[in-house]
Amino acid sequence: MSLRSFVRLSAIAAAPLLLAAACGLAPTHASATTNDSAPRERIRLDGGWRFHRGDPPGMDGRLDYDVRPQVTQSADGKVADARPDEAVRIAAGRPVLKPWILPTANRFIADPARRHARPAEPPRIGDVPYLHADFNDSAWQPVTLPHDWAIAGPFIAEGPYGGMGRLPSWGIGWYRRALDIPASQQGRRIHLDLDGAMSHATVWLNGQLVGGWPYGYNSWRVDLTPHVAFGGRNQLAIRLDNPPESARWYPGGGLYRDVWLTSTAPVHVAQWGTTVTTPAVSETAADVHLRVEIDNTTNAPVRVQVETAFFEADADGAPIGDAVARIPAIGVDVVAGGSTRVRSGTRIDAPRLWGPPPTQHPHRYLAVTTLRQDGRVVDRYETRFGIRDVQWDPDRGVFVNGEHIVLQGVNQHHDVGALGAAFNRRAAERQLEILREMGANAIRMAHNPPDPQLLELTDRMGFLVIDEVFDSWEKKKTPLDFHLLFPEWHEADLRAMLRRDRNHPSIILWSVGNEVGEQYDGEAGAAIGRRLVEIVREEDPTRPATASMNWAKADMPFPAAFDVINLNYQGEGIRQEPEFEGTERIRTPPSYPAFRQAFPNKVIFGSETASALSSRGVYLFPVTPRQSAPVRDHNGGGDSGRQHVSAYELYAVDFGSSADRVFATLDRHPYVAGEFVWNGFDYLGEPTPYYSARSSYSGMIDLAGFPKDRYYLYQARWRPDLPMAHILPHWNWPGREGEVTPVHVFTSGDEGELFLNGVSQGRRKKGPLEYRLRWDEVRYQPGELRVRVWRKGEPWAEAREQTTGAPARLSLEADRARIGNDGRDLSFLTLRVLDANGRAIRDATSRVRFRVEGPAGLVATDNGDPRDLTAFPSPERDTFSGLALAIVRGLPGQTGRARVVAESDGLEAAAITITVTDDAP
Repeated sequence: MSLRSFVRLSAIAAAPLLLAAACGLAPTHASATTNDSAPRERIRLDGGWRFHRGDPPGMDGRLDYDVRPQVTQSADGKVADARPDEAVRIAAGRPVLKPWILPTANRFIADPARRHARPAEPPRIGDVPYLHADFNDSAWQPVTLPHDWAIAGPFIAEGPYGGMGRLPSWGIGWYRRALDIPASQQGRRIHLDLDGAMSHATVWLNGQLVGGWPYGYNSWRVDLTPHVAFGGRNQLAIRLDNPPESARWYPGGGLYRDVWLTSTAPVHVAQWGTTVTTPAVSETAADVHLRVEIDNTTNAPVRVQVETAFFEADADGAPIGDAVARIPAIGVDVVAGGSTRVRSGTRIDAPRLWGPPPTQHPHRYLAVTTLRQDGRVVDRYETRFGIRDVQWDPDRGVFVNGEHIVLQGVNQHHDVGALGAAFNRRAAERQLEILREMGANAIRMAHNPPDPQLLELTDRMGFLVIDEVFDSWEKKKTPLDFHLLFPEWHEADLRAMLRRDRNHPSIILWSVGNEVGEQYDGEAGAAIGRRLVEIVREEDPTRPATASMNWAKADMPFPAAFDVINLNYQGEGIRQEPEFEGTERIRTPPSYPAFRQAFPNKVIFGSETASALSSRGVYLFPVTPRQSAPVRDHNGGGDSGRQHVSAYELYAVDFGSSADRVFATLDRHPYVAGEFVWNGFDYLGEPTPYYSARSSYSGMIDLAGFPKDRYYLYQARWRPDLPMAHILPHWNWPGREGEVTPVHVFTSGDEGELFLNGVSQGRRKKGPLEYRLRWDEVRYQPGELRVRVWRKGEPWAEAREQTTGAPARLSLEADRARIGNDGRDLSFLTLRVLDANGRAIRDATSRVRFRVEGPAGLVATDNGDPRDLTAFPSPERDTFSGLALAIVRGLPGQTGRARVVAESDGLEAAAITITVTDDAP
């Protein structure tokens, strides 16, 4: 489905225009240019919503999806739970809505005998005022979607809430919106499509329960048609019930992704109803196979003609020029109230292949499928896809279009920093741009289906993707997580993800689970894995399936269930340091050789590697002489009092390893296809090792988007032809004069000489399996560090670090000085503290105030400090290690020049101008 119109609004059919006007919106989707009217319309419902936390008084659980285990929490944060049996539920007299919600999944359950029958009678819930059109919701909060109800805070400073980010994401929330659907839409199908809702969503229209979906990360649809009052006002209400103790990270809360209204004819292409595959690809030609699923919602059989035209697509997915291939019309009969699949194919000559930069280009194509009934166009459906050949070689790894591509990947959680879970395309694009500059070429979606716009970005930018669906199966990780839903929902959730995402060329591998507890269950756990893999093959036989393992060993049944071997931390070995000898902690020796011997015909790679930890710009002493060490106060790895981890980038979580150790392991085992580092960006929640913090310490980039030192260590490895050198630490150490202050250099060169105030500290050369240059005996004196680097004996790069003066002024730099006025486009502004000579002070801590004048507004601020519990919308923020971030958004419909000002007591202020326009790229 296209996100952008391919024709002018004047070419769109009158009825869809009326729908758009009635909803108070402009259409965001139409079909490729033809002489026919466009019979399908998709409208984003982003404005006009009212939001409220909590149920009406006296509901007493009558709107719950199901009865949950009782969760109790002791003062030390330990959680216990117990599932009530059916007798308890009946005795309590509590109705649940599950029987009315389960049928929403029927389309994604293969066996008709296992599908759910909706009860004939409506649920007995009593009077719910929030469902009524005449309910006065003027006191509710007006919101624009996507909306994360918890990200504004305040943070929860006390208690065991670190795992979920110390933000109040759990609880019940209601969203209401009016829909005026004109009488001209009578006879059409009106669908509500939700890209994601967190979580246990129920949808009501005009007081009637339409359906819902409990898993917060999947996209799904309900058919509003039977409940629509055509030609009048319709009251839409969506209730969400996000459980506590339901995640190991920050899930967010609310309608945090886009919601769409889709209008189609009764006979139309089904939801996610096209599948494009390219089974034979060469430079001269590509075979393109197409499968189209057609729905007939009428009570009579119909005959339709199906034809498809294929276009080259530009970077935004819009068609370029004339069709490059066509599939002529095929007649097909569709039974009353049923569906039919049509298979066809064609050939595209001299195809422009999709592949990862920098050696390849992510070219894409657009398939435009047209349905005709009695000679009249009844639907037109668009499918973006890429032509590429992906091969998996157990000896070398992944080949894309014949080129060996080493997986230089990262794991990414779904939040976008200070914006929380509310998806923003520009924020996600910025993250990918920063990762690309580091040299990353692959993303693992950890551990859930992403927003579909993120996959649109990975397609356009050429990242390779592992698309992952579950973090748990039947065994829980937290008391109220997906394990409660898995028995009844796993098939529907998995098939929904596969159908939504299978046309994305960036996806090369499906993952059905992450570190699931069933690893411990022998054959029983493997059997669940095989069933999930079977579902993958039914939906998409062109890609392999896997699950990531942090415990299962090579001689166990579990890994044999999957096509590819994904190891979390086991490749390097888990807890192999001397301090773990003799303890009861799980210890695993380096495991790549054992899996290689057991599965010589399967590709192996590290799906989570490293989990190294650091606080950007914070350096602790002494510095370990080892290649990798756990975080401890006594070894210079951590400072539990200040809750910081040293940025010398030699320390990791107990089960992990430093980047240096991972690199050495990969170089010793060249058959390993590559790695996905844990993780790319710091994320909200899971703040190991200090759970009173708000966010993780494991990213190569902090939560604000500022690179840590580790970023440059990976850049040196992943972009070996980029001349670069990076010195750490900073060189402001008053009081350390004469004390040993080790200096390390991350560089793509192989040899370097360090100078302190012009005096050589010696020349160093990287030895075998060494990835940094270390001068561990340097004694601090103020002045200048300078390093000269050589590669293969030739000058390669230089870098310097200086002792700076006192803070004197601020500076602001925008990633984009021109943004759109659609209310979504963003500019990210980096604030630095400078001395009188204009040098950035890397250890500065200053209180900064931001304000915005003109047609833009301040959305959020941050500084990348995991301990900072200042609410993200605050215009005041302390700098952390010399930096702070301001996020600015153009005001909807306004244009002009916005002025952003940053001020701090005693320092010269900074200002920058952002142009807000209605035609920004």
